[in-house]
Amino acid sequence: MKFIHLADLHIGKSEKDFSMIEDQKYILAQVLAVVEQESIDAVLVSGDVYDRTVPSEDAVRVFDEFLFRLSELSVKVLLISGNHDSDERLNFGSRLFAAKGVYFCTKYDGSLCRQTLEDEFGPVHFYLLPFVKASQVRHFYPEEKIESYDQAVRVAIAKGKVDPRERNVILAHQFVAGKSGEVLLGGSESPAVASVGLVERIGCDCFDDFDYAALGHIHKAQSIGREEVRYAGTPLKYHVDEVGDEKSMPIVTMGKKGDVQIELRPFRPLRDMRSLKGRLKQLLAAENVRKPEDYIFVTLTDEDIISDAMSIFRQVYPN
Repeated sequence: MKFIHLADLHIGKSEKDFSMIEDQKYILAQVLAVVEQESIDAVLVSGDVYDRTVPSEDAVRVFDEFLFRLSELSVKVLLISGNHDSDERLNFGSRLFAAKGVYFCTKYDGSLCRQTLEDEFGPVHFYLLPFVKASQVRHFYPEEKIESYDQAVRVAIAKGKVDPRERNVILAHQFVAGKSGEVLLGGSESPAVASVGLVERIGCDCFDDFDYAALGHIHKAQSIGREEVRYAGTPLKYHVDEVGDEKSMPIVTMGKKGDVQIELRPFRPLRDMRSLKGRLKQLLAAENVRKPEDYIFVTLTDEDIISDAMSIFRQVYPN
């Protein structure tokens, strides 16, 4: 079984008034190319498909085309909603999509969604847990002690009756921490993620019964606790704090029980995001200008006031 793990696409996102829709189309085309070239069985999308609960027409069109192309390639798609998505809007047409092997689980209804795919070693069970709050799980299980997100997720998984002897994969969109408690934020997460992290935090051992946990919510790619509990991160840099990051897609190959191989395939963006610092004359000297179409953050160190510095820079760096 071979699958790609994606998360936090944030289709329709703009950065500093620059629409990134063309950049996102370029990245999704790379995913499609890998699917076609490497006989991928499934694509997992772990939430925050869109950047807003009411996505733009362009954003919906881009994602619709992506799903259509995956369907043409006969690849299974398993998708959950994130905190940026509208549960109901994202769920539209899900029963029709399921007939084409595109499975959505966007709203927690008291059960842990499951889809099972087969390979030469037998079944692989994919469990889909959309973004949930403690109050949502408590609503369905008032008899359980649920006072935190950690307890809520543990109850949701326990009710799913996961058999640890089987090969299991879970998609989840939560704030997951390891034993050290440290999670590296990417910078483009909403301020709410950073401020309520301690409240939302759940332990990575929640996923001990799963051979792979495909996580979304945190924008910096990283493993949590063990290599198989992993944030895919965003496919593009969405913040100046991420200029040093290398974005990638995890390609996961599952053999028999306990055999999980992970390859991180780098994304190649249409336009990179970079940070420049120095004097205006130095930065704009012809010998120092490269890749002018990139998204550029500039810190000027000139001591004199420069009138309309932004317009001067945009003559060379339009973005």
